[in-house]
Amino acid sequence: MTYEMDICGLKRDLPICKVTDDLYIGAFVMFGDVELTVHCAAELLKKAPEYDYLLAPEAKAIPLLYEMARQSGAEKYFVARKGAKAYMSDTFEVSVRSITTMHVQKLVLDKADADMIKGKRILILDDVISTGESLRATEELVNQAGGIIAGKMAVLAEGEAYNREDIIVLGKLPLFNADGTVKD
Repeated sequence: MTYEMDICGLKRDLPICKVTDDLYIGAFVMFGDVELTVHCAAELLKKAPEYDYLLAPEAKAIPLLYEMARQSGAEKYFVARKGAKAYMSDTFEVSVRSITTMHVQKLVLDKADADMIKGKRILILDDVISTGESLRATEELVNQAGGIIAGKMAVLAEGEAYNREDIIVLGKLPLFNADGTVKD
């Protein structure tokens, strides 16, 4: 089963995937889709508030993060990593449980990134917002680093997340029943 999604004029067929027995989602994956990534980055930049740096959680939002940085002429962007890496020092982390991973993860920044973020306006990005947990955790990292949240953006918002006024999105991604029909 698939769901045809129109994202600011680009159409994509999204596979419908089971999360629980009574909850299915449309799998929106930008990896490998250059046209979609470039298009969504341009559309989000049109709606973006003023910011100093872009930041996104690892991993699915990284192509979008990179493309928005490239299109805006940014020289630096930040990735909240899913774990501390050998090159990172003085790390701090936040726990997050995303609907798509089905387990608790960590998001990590190190002191070098935190020093650059401190006092700067940070625009947080993600590909899809569902429960908002990844954005919440990323926002908490920015706060711990002393950054200022300039705004939060995602390409799509699933279900009720679309009604949130604190996140700028390009479109609504419905939730689905087991038979592929849209949930009310």
